[in-house]
Amino acid sequence: MVALSCLMYTGYQMSIGHLAEVGPVFVAGMVLLSIAFRGFAPVKGLAFTVFILGVTVTSLYYPGLFLEINGFELATLITPLIQLIMFGTGCSMGVKDFIALSKSPKSVIVGVIAQYTVMPVMSFVLANVLGFPSEIAAGLILLGCASTSVTASLFSFLAKANVALAITITSITTLMAPLLIPFLMKLFAGGYIEIDVLGMLWSMMKMVLLPIGAGLLFNKLTSGKAKWLQDAMPYVSMVGIILINAIIIASGRESILTIGLRLLVAVLLLLISGFIFGYWIGRLLGLDEKDCRTIAITTGMQNAGMVSGIAKVMGKVGTLGLASAICGPLMGLPASMLASYWGSSAQEKTPDEP
Repeated sequence: MVALSCLMYTGYQMSIGHLAEVGPVFVAGMVLLSIAFRGFAPVKGLAFTVFILGVTVTSLYYPGLFLEINGFELATLITPLIQLIMFGTGCSMGVKDFIALSKSPKSVIVGVIAQYTVMPVMSFVLANVLGFPSEIAAGLILLGCASTSVTASLFSFLAKANVALAITITSITTLMAPLLIPFLMKLFAGGYIEIDVLGMLWSMMKMVLLPIGAGLLFNKLTSGKAKWLQDAMPYVSMVGIILINAIIIASGRESILTIGLRLLVAVLLLLISGFIFGYWIGRLLGLDEKDCRTIAITTGMQNAGMVSGIAKVMGKVGTLGLASAICGPLMGLPASMLASYWGSSAQEKTPDEP
């Protein structure tokens, strides 16, 4: 009730033009709402998304909190945070993550190809149609060229889809990202900004492949016994994603206030197009319903954190990283709705139904 009261008060104040004065109330309302969602099963999956939205609002109202502390630029933390998240990904990976490759290779191949064709093309189309400034447009295309989000397996589970397939597609697209993203960016974004293919390739090797390799090696040396680390890494990743989003939003605040709504619409359309095309490509190629749903989710969900890291390495976090910063808090909304719909429809079917 307190959260709803805060948000209702915020809405009223905004309606009469008092946008600047309601910042603290708005932030408090979002944080309290995320806490409330944690205790309510039907919307528990949205709690993290709502909390990210709360932090996003905070970074818009108080950007100074996320730009520097005692002269230390917080943007410096973005690359190490991405490397830490990738290390955690490597620690949790093993032969089991590629089990779907042997059981349903066609579905894996379709999912990987869909990820690196549908999303880059759609992001290029949206960037051109909506006419963004060059670096903002390139950032949207970079988001479209990214690998599958590491949270795709969670939403596949909620959707009663093929979790093993989601894990395999996520693992393969992540490992392929350093090799494919530089060339896709040269192809689709070369007209917007200068792309150093080899430089980006090396940067992504250091940011993605080396930490994943270190994680795999750690997992091998400990024989998978460091369960405490595997349990802790999802929480570390969530904190890292929240901080990365806040830093980028704060860095690009002026650009967001100028073109934020247009970019939000573009990112939302990109995500939805991924869900739609991913699903129907699977259907047209004769995959079963669970695999089609899985490919829809893996195609539509982008690794926004990786994109943020690339933007930081390129020195354009306040422009090139804006699409990914918006994607971070936004992506969970359509994904949760889709997963909830598919999950509930699967429960309604009887055992005799297909």
